[in-house]
Amino acid sequence: MELLGVVSFLVFFLIQSSFFSLTSIGLNIQWGFTGLFNVGIAGFFAVGAYTSAIMTGPHYDDTLFGGYDLPVPVGWLGAIVVTAFVAAIIGYITLRLREDFLAISTFGIAVSIQLIANNMDQLTRGPEGLYSLPKPLEDLSASPLVDNILYLGVCIGVIGLVYWGFERILRSPWGRVLRAIREDEHAAMAMGKNVFAFRLQSFILGSATMGLAGALYANFIGFISPTDFLPIFTIQIFVMVIVGGSGNNLGAIVGSVVMWGVWSASDSLIAAVVSPDFQTQAAAARIVLIGLILVLMLLYRPQGLLPEKHIVSAAGRMKLKGED
Repeated sequence: MELLGVVSFLVFFLIQSSFFSLTSIGLNIQWGFTGLFNVGIAGFFAVGAYTSAIMTGPHYDDTLFGGYDLPVPVGWLGAIVVTAFVAAIIGYITLRLREDFLAISTFGIAVSIQLIANNMDQLTRGPEGLYSLPKPLEDLSASPLVDNILYLGVCIGVIGLVYWGFERILRSPWGRVLRAIREDEHAAMAMGKNVFAFRLQSFILGSATMGLAGALYANFIGFISPTDFLPIFTIQIFVMVIVGGSGNNLGAIVGSVVMWGVWSASDSLIAAVVSPDFQTQAAAARIVLIGLILVLMLLYRPQGLLPEKHIVSAAGRMKLKGED
């Protein structure tokens, strides 16, 4: 029974890590490869989560919309489309801003999305949230552990597919333009590249990935409310990408697993060491710990655990071989 409990915890931990990993890949496309300082991660994650919850959840008597009880894959596809649409509107408005102004505007939009979810009772049920959300493949087994193992397999499959697709396109000319924009957008513009169009494409693609992660989260937890999408989530994702290695999708995945492990371990340590009367106050120590790790990484290993790979085009490889 003890071994079963350990396996159950590890499966749950990896499923939780998969949501962070997918979101970190989305941020890596925007920030790691294009240099877009998007601080609205929690907002796009929430859009995807609510879209899937509304499309796949049961009917709620106190809402005007939602409760369509559609298949879960349809809800996930809807989350991608809706989040991409929202990102296109937001990106078209904000991406002409630069760095800190873009960060401020996207942060404000994320907070606005949470406030909308908290107050639009007829769509999201407000603070009460949406519940009884279905999980894919749950009818195949009556065991919660087996259900979670199957869901973990689905999450790994989704992450693998997204990772493979992104690695392909980031090694294409499109990906090389993103890197050029990150390094010097004026030089990219001088070479005839439509910098705004590429920035917008990257913003939409990364945000849609965050929306997909939110959809996976919603259908696994089975319940979502506005308190699930606080700004601390955005900070966690940035730390995960920095620790793993900005500009490296595998690093984003590794950083997500490592930092979620640190967060979970610190929570367990607080529960074991601190008196129950003071655990709420002591929980703030986790944020301090994450901040300390971030400072140490920036000081001693700013490239992250897995640094960005320098990709050489096929023509470049031919030239290097000729020089040899």
